[in-house]
Amino acid sequence: MQKLGSHLIVEYYGCNPKILNDLHSIKNHLLIAADKIGATVIDEKFHQFSPQGVSGAVILAESHISIHTWPEYGYAAMDFFTCGVKCDPYQGFTYLKQVFESKLEEVKDLVRGLPDDHSYH
Repeated sequence: MQKLGSHLIVEYYGCNPKILNDLHSIKNHLLIAADKIGATVIDEKFHQFSPQGVSGAVILAESHISIHTWPEYGYAAMDFFTCGVKCDPYQGFTYLKQVFESKLEEVKDLVRGLPDDHSYH
């Protein structure tokens, strides 16, 4: 496969519910995570749900970081999708693990790109 990017699909379990329900904190920490992975932020959009939960995305020149939280379960689902080779999404993963006070994490690391024989285009 011709690698064009990395896509981490992350599950954080046993997190601090107060942090997962704080839109401003989540936004701030995702922007810091973008900086830590070496990405360029283009835009961001976040939403606070009622009675609880936050969804948001940071659009990067290199792709995106997205999150959805379930504070009532201490659970956050995230994507770190970066194109090229200059970004290290694991830096963002590790930073947010600490911020969310996660007790358990699962990561699926997908290589994004073209099959070796991409003569179809």
